[in-house]
Amino acid sequence: MSKGDGRAKKEAYFTKLTGYLEEYRNIFIVNVDNVGSNQMHQIRISLRGQASVLMGKNTMVRRALRGLLDDKPELTPLISVVKGNIGFVFTNADLKEVREKLTGNRVQAPAKAGAVAPVDVFVPAGNTGMEPGKTSFFQALGIPTKIARGTIEIVNDVHLVKAGTKVGQSEATLLNMMNISPFTYGMTISSIYSEGAVFDSSVLDIEEEQLLEAFKMGISTVAALSLGLDYPNAASIGYAVRRALALGPKNIASISLAIDYPTSASVPHSIANGYKNVLGVAMLIDYAWEGLNLASLSAAPAAASAPVEAAPVAEEAKPAAKAAVVEEEEESDGDIGMGLFD
Repeated sequence: MSKGDGRAKKEAYFTKLTGYLEEYRNIFIVNVDNVGSNQMHQIRISLRGQASVLMGKNTMVRRALRGLLDDKPELTPLISVVKGNIGFVFTNADLKEVREKLTGNRVQAPAKAGAVAPVDVFVPAGNTGMEPGKTSFFQALGIPTKIARGTIEIVNDVHLVKAGTKVGQSEATLLNMMNISPFTYGMTISSIYSEGAVFDSSVLDIEEEQLLEAFKMGISTVAALSLGLDYPNAASIGYAVRRALALGPKNIASISLAIDYPTSASVPHSIANGYKNVLGVAMLIDYAWEGLNLASLSAAPAAASAPVEAAPVAEEAKPAAKAAVVEEEEESDGDIGMGLFD
């Protein structure tokens, strides 16, 4: 390939990437380790009409993205995730549907020496069908066996490879001898880019009900803080009104007065309280106007307090009188008892 051909391919790639960034709002950043060309072709077919797949060398992708930053600075977070064996899946369709198609296309594959095991691998107990001459091979791997009917039989299930560790040459050979293909490979989603932000694909697992519950909890918290700080806002007023409607008209007035938010139920009380304050000031400064008799206002509290002052005296007298009656009864009982036996 000549230098001119390479430059033309790069320009074509930059043009395609720029076009996809203009056309699509969302990008899946996918890991394509162990994904073959035939499997990639099947994935492209399943996404037809919903998404477009674009692969490329990381250095070329970064260079292309940096060239677009002047016009599209929101692409900056995308550059940081371009690492490893990754590709881009551009889409405007429902993210959950596209994710299912990406991750649902998986193929079974045999274990390869040096590959990192994505899952735990177990060798099941039972007859292997192998001749006894291979017993030493099983012994080298620490797998308990016995000879049954002229063939090797594994006594117990064996945990051969742990997830996250590399598959050894002996383990890979044994699995291939037993025709066990323990791994499945396909695209995995490392992250998602949308409107200038990069987030984990687990965000798509959040259901709408969970969002609504979190939103309701947030509103309740804001309302509680507003009421506690005596700072009315839409959340606290709405809460207060709903609470008041549940409790009745009298409570509507009480809550409206408490949050200083006038309603038809609280206005009469506000007027009455205001007039009381005016009367109080008038009495303090000895100021009267037509229709106002300060003498009668001064006498009213005194008259009202008179019965209150007399009440404690009467209450105190009641126990004393009761005690006197009890003492008389006790004395008369004693006299009667002595008279009967004299």
